[in-house]
Amino acid sequence: MNIIIVGLGKVGRALTQQLNESGNNITVVDLDAGKVNDVTDRTDVMGVTGNGLTRTVLEEAGVEEADLLIAVTGSDERNLLCCLLAKRAGEGRCQTIARVRSPQYSEDGAFLRKELGLAMIINPEYAAAAEIARVLRFPSAIKIDTFVKGRIELLKFKLPEDSPLCGMAVREIEPKLHCDVLVCTVERGDEAFIASGDFIFRGRDVISIIAEPKNAFTFFRKINYKALPVHDALIAGGGDITHYLCAMLIKSGIGVTVIEKNPDRADQLSDELSGVTVINADATDQEVLMQEQIDKAGAFVALTNIDEENILLSLFARSVSKGKLVTKINRIDFDHVIERLDLDTVIYPKNITAEIIVRYVRAMKNTIGSNVETLYQLIKGKVEAAEFTICEGSPIIGIPLMDLKFKEGVLVAAIVRNRKVILPRGNDRIEDGDAVVIVSNHLGLHDITDILR
Repeated sequence: MNIIIVGLGKVGRALTQQLNESGNNITVVDLDAGKVNDVTDRTDVMGVTGNGLTRTVLEEAGVEEADLLIAVTGSDERNLLCCLLAKRAGEGRCQTIARVRSPQYSEDGAFLRKELGLAMIINPEYAAAAEIARVLRFPSAIKIDTFVKGRIELLKFKLPEDSPLCGMAVREIEPKLHCDVLVCTVERGDEAFIASGDFIFRGRDVISIIAEPKNAFTFFRKINYKALPVHDALIAGGGDITHYLCAMLIKSGIGVTVIEKNPDRADQLSDELSGVTVINADATDQEVLMQEQIDKAGAFVALTNIDEENILLSLFARSVSKGKLVTKINRIDFDHVIERLDLDTVIYPKNITAEIIVRYVRAMKNTIGSNVETLYQLIKGKVEAAEFTICEGSPIIGIPLMDLKFKEGVLVAAIVRNRKVILPRGNDRIEDGDAVVIVSNHLGLHDITDILR
């Protein structure tokens, strides 16, 4: 596909890398020549320096031949206008995606998308809040991804060193624990494994499982892992993510207290969020945190605008509390270092935004035999999970899984047929209309047949 990316901030750079690795033809546009040169030097993409809101620059970037334009500048209005111009300049052929961050536009998202002819409006703060809310409803998990409209969950968690799973092989889970779950991946240090039946767990392994929600709860209870939902949360920082998150948590019956340093912002949140306790104070003051009972809170969520503050706040919360921890990190460059800090759940809004857009781009490449519906990176740059809808004519229909010649590093993790979830065994078959979840270390799968040798 021919794709134009306007705006080379953190999201623009992440998109450029991921979409380029997927075999697309990318052209990047930014006013800053230094950013354009840096990206084109590091990545095999074309670059145009200039204002993406002008027809001249868009034509230079190839808008007339483009399949998709993604506007991710720092301004919502610029992104919307850029998409509108691209639709006109491309004579309606070019699909468009705009990043729109302000809560002021959140209620008008559907209206704007329809009236401006956008393929998608993506709100990073709302998407990050939704991911945090999912995790707080099931605090055992570091991360939760859903498939087939929530019928299947893929949960990632860290194994305690005293867990009954330690020393157990993957194939022993079902006969010993009587739990219908499927282990997908295991991260051990810098290594990543798609788990075979003989794989033996160790303490501190990071494990991904697939299960129906009710079966996941049973599994965590049997391995003595906390699985009860959070009833109250203490949030540090009152930005847009907090605004969206509070609304979600209150709707779920979770009590919320927000600590916000800026008095005007604290007043605004207090006025806009009914049922939320807003404290005007500095969340980095340990006395304030203790007064607000951080040690007794079911969850602590660090959402200030400074990564270093969020890390320190979460480490302090870890030292005084056994509650669920969520830490927001804006910079994605040092994720491999942050993973070693034992911060529980870490949220990268920029990565979430990039993943949602990459998922849409992959779906645009749907083939005759299957459609990509959902896509998640399980282990960054190593393993991904993709949900396919199987269409008539797919060559894998009706053949027992044991007879299909899969590539190494491929796992058929789940099949959903007529709303029934099947954790597949060798005799199971894939049929027309099934939703199939594939976990693979072969990145960039476009068709279900890509899993075959």
